[in-house]
Formats: sequence, C-alpha cells, structure tokens
Amino acid sequence: MGARMSRLAVICARGGSKGIKNKNLRSLADKPLLAHTIEQARQSEMFDWIAISSDSADIRQAGKAAGADYMIERPADLASDVAPKIPAIRHCAASVEEATGITLNTIVDLDATAPLRSIADIKGAIEMLENSDADNLVSGMTARRSPYFNLVEEQSDGRVQLAKIPETPIARRQDAPRCFDLNASIFVWKRSTLFSQNDYALGTNTILFEMPEERSIDIDTELDFVFVEFMISRQEGSSQ
Repeated sequence: MGARMSRLAVICARGGSKGIKNKNLRSLADKPLLAHTIEQARQSEMFDWIAISSDSADIRQAGKAAGADYMIERPADLASDVAPKIPAIRHCAASVEEATGITLNTIVDLDATAPLRSIADIKGAIEMLENSDADNLVSGMTARRSPYFNLVEEQSDGRVQLAKIPETPIARRQDAPRCFDLNASIFVWKRSTLFSQNDYALGTNTILFEMPEERSIDIDTELDFVFVEFMISRQEGSSQ
C-alpha cells in the first residue's frame, strides 16, 4: 500500500481588485465570495489543509471565519497588480510546509473568483493528475472560438488572419482540433513541479481537466458577478 498523499488547497485573494472593488469579500448568496471556495474545498474531503494567501488582513480574517486552516500573509512584492500568481502559490505552500513540518505531495489552487465549480470537479481534477505521469493540470472549457477556424489575429498592417493557420484549410469548425479556454478554476501541481517550474501554468507536460461552460465563469466584471448570482440562485432553486 502506498504512502498517504498530503494535499493542500491554496486560495489566493488579493485585497486590491480592479474590475470589482473588494471582490473577494463581496456578498454572494449571503456569504463572502471567498467563503464559497473554502466550503467547496472542505466538502471535497480531499485536503489536509486549506490555506488563504492574501495581503489583506480583512480577507485573512474572513478566510478564518469561513473555516480555512492557515491564513498566510502574502508579501507586498507578490501582491501587486503585475505580480504573477504562481510565486504566491509557491510562497503559501512553503509557509504551510514550514508550519506543519510536512512535505506536501499535491498543491491545488482554487480560484476564489470561480465559485461555480462542483465538488466532483475538484475530486476529478486531483485524481486525474495523481493517476497520471503529468507534471501539472489546468482546468478549462471547450473554446467558443477556434484559432484554426474563426479566431483571427491582427497583423501590424491592420489586416487580420487566422490565429493558427492549418496545413489544410478547415471548412467546418467541427473539423478543427479541439481547443479550450482556460477557466481559472482549478490548477493542480505535483510539488516537485510547482517548486521547480517557471511562473507559467502551462509546461511541456501539462494536462487539462474539462469542465462545462456553466461551471466555468471566472468573475472579473460586474456582469460576471450578476451571472454567477443568477446561476447560484438557479442551483439553489433546483435543489429545493
């Protein structure tokens, strides 16, 4: 019997947000947006610990109230508008390892702004990576536009052409290779990969966990927020 896997859920939530002010603390279905992802992580029963990474004391306090195990203060240089996210995840994971004295096997980033994911999505993504020889996993949905068929790229002279020109012209979108939009919902890393790779989620040995469009909304605008509120109210209505 193999050794038990140790897993950490990291939820990154900066205090500053450009599109929606105080987005991570904004009330969604009578609880802070952040709390939905904490509850999903807990209900999945897949994690040893749930950690919040934030530069905001208010967010860390809300994370604690919602049931997170570790509230990691994110350094200012990892919390700016231009700072990539992966170093913050790495910092959070290292902080939890230092606090627990345990080396993690799997680190999962659950984005607080993607609360429509299901418990099955979390479980499925983790199991998919852990049962593979891949280094890490990203989640996504089938792309609405195909770079081989109806997604164009502007050239320096103002003209446009297909973003990815196929060897043989494609007359129907269905004949193009499958393409996906990353939905920012679930990222899973084997520890060795997270602590050795660059600051990009896509490497040479990355796999994808497919999710449907209705669970793939990443809140970035007021319209996104309204749509997610509608979807959650519809889910709650159907479960009554």
